[in-house]
Amino acid sequence: MANKWRQYSYVAQKSYLRRIRIGLFWVFVFFVLYTLITGLLFSNRVLENGAMEPGCKAGDRFIFSNYTLNHMFRDRTSSNLPFRRGQIVLVDRAATLGEKKGIINTVLDGIVRFCTLQRISLFPKEDVIFIKRVIALPGDTVSLNNFVVHVKPAGENYEYTESELSDRDYVPGIPQVSLLWDNSIPFSSSMESITLKADECFVLSDDRSNTNDSRTWGPAPASSIIGRALVRYWPPTRIGFP
Repeated sequence: MANKWRQYSYVAQKSYLRRIRIGLFWVFVFFVLYTLITGLLFSNRVLENGAMEPGCKAGDRFIFSNYTLNHMFRDRTSSNLPFRRGQIVLVDRAATLGEKKGIINTVLDGIVRFCTLQRISLFPKEDVIFIKRVIALPGDTVSLNNFVVHVKPAGENYEYTESELSDRDYVPGIPQVSLLWDNSIPFSSSMESITLKADECFVLSDDRSNTNDSRTWGPAPASSIIGRALVRYWPPTRIGFP
């Protein structure tokens, strides 16, 4: 009966269409707000592998801050970076290779990832986004001995182990390797000292065995670090600040 009344009543049809428009409007507002939040402020990421073991496990989920606005307006000559040594960050390898997604595509990708529960992305090579830990900042001198990093901060005369300078407590995964291990290979236990340039950072996996990081890529431009882990919210037994 109600459907027939709506079919023949102009007022009912007008009211029905108005409710549809209001519903669509609020859906649009929701997606605009979500886009702004995920594209400019925060993002959700899943650790897909064991690269950050033992402290973080495959399947851990994090909320990351987003440095899009920071990189847009930061003075490139300034050392005032939004992250510190020891913090877990997102590294966009596409940016280091000169491939930029652009803010519009990044925002659209955030919507697609949200609607598909992080299962689908607009970018087929999504594995260019890596979760790593910042070990050294621009101007630092870095060396590696028995998989432990030694850092001489810019402008200082003494070097420290990575844990002494870290903003976070963590334990790197040190592999057991043969004494015949060749130090010339990328994942060796030692590395000669290098001094980072004005806009370079040194990022590593906590698992020091065979995961790609600055040992194989080289230093990462500060502009390629697109976010910092704020909180781990999954699994519930390990909720906290990574």
